[in-house]
Amino acid sequence: MDEDVYYRIEKEGTGLYKEKMSRFLSFALKIENAEEAKQFVKMYQNEYHDSRHVCWAFLIGPKGEEWQLNDNGEPSGTAGKPILGQIRSFGVTDVLVIVVRYFGGIKLGTPGLIAAYREAAREALENSGKKECYETEEITIEFSYISADGVMKLVKSKEIEVKERQFDNVCKMVIVVRKSEADEIRGKLKKVEGVQILA
Repeated sequence: MDEDVYYRIEKEGTGLYKEKMSRFLSFALKIENAEEAKQFVKMYQNEYHDSRHVCWAFLIGPKGEEWQLNDNGEPSGTAGKPILGQIRSFGVTDVLVIVVRYFGGIKLGTPGLIAAYREAAREALENSGKKECYETEEITIEFSYISADGVMKLVKSKEIEVKERQFDNVCKMVIVVRKSEADEIRGKLKKVEGVQILA
């Protein structure tokens, strides 16, 4: 596998798991940061205010470096942990999984709770699919107007994303490239006359 490849969910997914009269509704949501995750949690807590528990976990970053979980009143380790475990085993990141529990009157016990939250999370993730993404790097360049043609040819041939562009006597551009190709692209840019790599 390429070093810079990671996976995100393709779309929002939902699931429903029932166990001894309890219902577990699950939601897998795309997120960009922890702040967004917390806003989603608040939204779902408001929407399902009549439920017993709204438990969740999220994972962020290409290497899954940022994560958080919450049992929301369930016994410690019975909800957030199995939800996070499913996210990790599904191999996706930048995702929040929320599981809403409606209590059915019969206690499930610790193993029962872990299994229920795990199953509910798995369903939502499976229904959301996954897509390949890769880590990127930004390159800032400066060049004379005469060099613009050469720069644009390179950008188009590699299907590089142009984040910012400024064409004047001195032109400036910020491009976003795949991390594993960054050195190669820097090398090609250096060969274009009049191009200066700033960052």
